[in-house]
Amino acid sequence: MTDTAPRPIHTLLNDVIDTINTPSIQLGTLIDALHERGFGILIFLFALPMAIPLPVPPGVNLLFSTPLLFLTFQQIYGAEKPWLPQAMRNRTLKKTSLSKTIDTATPWLDRLTYLVKPRLGSMTRGVTSNLIGLFGFFFALCICIPIPMTNTVPSMAVAIMAIGVLMRDGLAVIAGMIMGTVWIVILATIGITGFKALITHIF
Repeated sequence: MTDTAPRPIHTLLNDVIDTINTPSIQLGTLIDALHERGFGILIFLFALPMAIPLPVPPGVNLLFSTPLLFLTFQQIYGAEKPWLPQAMRNRTLKKTSLSKTIDTATPWLDRLTYLVKPRLGSMTRGVTSNLIGLFGFFFALCICIPIPMTNTVPSMAVAIMAIGVLMRDGLAVIAGMIMGTVWIVILATIGITGFKALITHIF
């Protein structure tokens, strides 16, 4: 079966903005408005701020990675619609902040438009969705690490996988998986090497 071209990512994001008719909106209301598109768009929106290579205040990584952990965990066991605890659903998002984040990412999204297209569609749905959730969950755990500038790559990997799902591009999903995995391996190698050097220095 040939995949039909889904709406561009810009259109999907503009649809999100259009659902907000007030200066702010509760996250739970936004989730309900997104229906079946909720997983892909929400994961993308939570990963996007941390994917932009800019320094962020301490604790901001947890603000975005915690919902990512909930959402990707639900993907692992195949939930059809996203669920978040009521405390998270009650969180308020400012329309201006959401618009600013999307505007900041627009040049990056423009470049991705030429690269992301429907292909290997089977990699974006069905049982593979559980695997995508598993990779996303581990990358979200990496985003939780409170080390400045180490959150960008795993966040970008999660965002690329989310775009791949939204645009039915299995190759983008695979690229995101590889990017995040390589980054985790690099961090683990640096950590182990540093720990061994510290032990050697002490003893």
